[in-house]
Amino acid sequence: MRKLLYMTIFSTIFLSSCGGGFSDSEREIIGNSGEGIMPLWTVDIPEEEELLRLKAEPLTASMIGTSEFNVLCERMLATVNDPDNEGVGIAAPQVGLSRRLVAVQRFDKEGEPFEFFVNPEIVEFSEEREYGSEGCLSVPDMSGDVLRSTSIRLRYNSPVDFSVVEEVVEGFTAVIFQHEIDHLNGVLYIDYL
Repeated sequence: MRKLLYMTIFSTIFLSSCGGGFSDSEREIIGNSGEGIMPLWTVDIPEEEELLRLKAEPLTASMIGTSEFNVLCERMLATVNDPDNEGVGIAAPQVGLSRRLVAVQRFDKEGEPFEFFVNPEIVEFSEEREYGSEGCLSVPDMSGDVLRSTSIRLRYNSPVDFSVVEEVVEGFTAVIFQHEIDHLNGVLYIDYL
């Protein structure tokens, strides 16, 4: 049993240190240029909903700072800022990539910038919760009221150096994080309705 455990640990460490970059199919989805809106994956197409329902895989330190990662961020940002279909957040699964990456508009910061979060997780939810109206780029032409915590403690890897960062987020921005991190776990807001 112990030998099997060590072999599993070694395999995990070895595999994560060997490249650990994006696969060929992921590179094809990402593309070569940071220009252009990415196709949104929606619940309207069964194969796309199947991917949206998966638990996304983490990004590795070796993926951060690569040209693929930078192009992915640029294209996700272009997609969420599409004037014909704007959003306040987007998760990588929504553009066909089952990876733990989200972009969130920070309404809690001056200028309300979009920021990227690598491998985000919510480690604490406030007991105080409120209903609020939500929609989703992957669930076209629908909206509904969802009960969410008003404050969260967020943990993620820095997209600059992969260090672990924690912060408390409140208000509408906390709601966006809850919605987007749900995407990484295969959960859609319509599951709460």
